[in-house]
This record gives sequence, C-alpha cells and structure tokens, in this order.
Amino acid sequence: QVQLVESGGGLVQAGGSLRLSCAASGLTFSSYAMGWFRQAPGKEREFVAGVSWVPSFTYYADSVKGRFIITRDNAKNMVYLQMTSLKPEDTAVYYCATTKVLSRSSNSYDNWGQGTQVTVSS
Repeated sequence: QVQLVESGGGLVQAGGSLRLSCAASGLTFSSYAMGWFRQAPGKEREFVAGVSWVPSFTYYADSVKGRFIITRDNAKNMVYLQMTSLKPEDTAVYYCATTKVLSRSSNSYDNWGQGTQVTVSS
C-alpha cells in the first residue's frame, strides 16, 4: 500500500513559521516528484510547491514564493514544506502528493495524503 502521512500543521499567528512533513511508504520514493497542495473550505485545491526527484528542482506558486521552501530527503522517504512569514490567507488543509510527471496540476498526481490543517490567525 502506498501511504503518505502529513504532519506538522497547527495554529500559528501571522508572521510565524511551521514545518510540514510528509512520510511516504509503499513506493520507490526517489522515482517520484513530490508536490504540496492546499485547500481552503469552499475552494479548489491549489498547487503550493513541487520538487523533482533528480535533480532536485523546486518550483512554487506565486503566492508563496520567498516564504515557503520545499525539500526532500530520499534516504528517509520524506518531503518537507518549511513555511515562514505565514499569512491568514495560508489557512487551509495541506496535502502532499506524488507524481511521475512534474506538474502544477493536481490531475497529474497519483497518491495523496490525508492532509494536515494549517490555521494562521491575525
């Protein structure tokens, strides 16, 4: 079974930081690109950040550039999202996902975690 388990979400004040983690199992982790998505109530799921498997190229949604950093550790089957300078607009459920084709589109992703809630207060 492929499993992706997110952790690290919580409540933080605007301007604060959180680091989200995603632990993967049941797949050859290094063969997949990884992405982080988020979804707020009543809104579409949107791309946040992605990282390739080799070389480790990264790309970000315009809304998080300069504030979020995505990294991966293939030896540990982990991907992270370091979030700084958080804004209330960042409040959402955050999901990690895998893809064989690097993309900003959720349709390209094969496996999804259950999500972790991030709430940013003003």
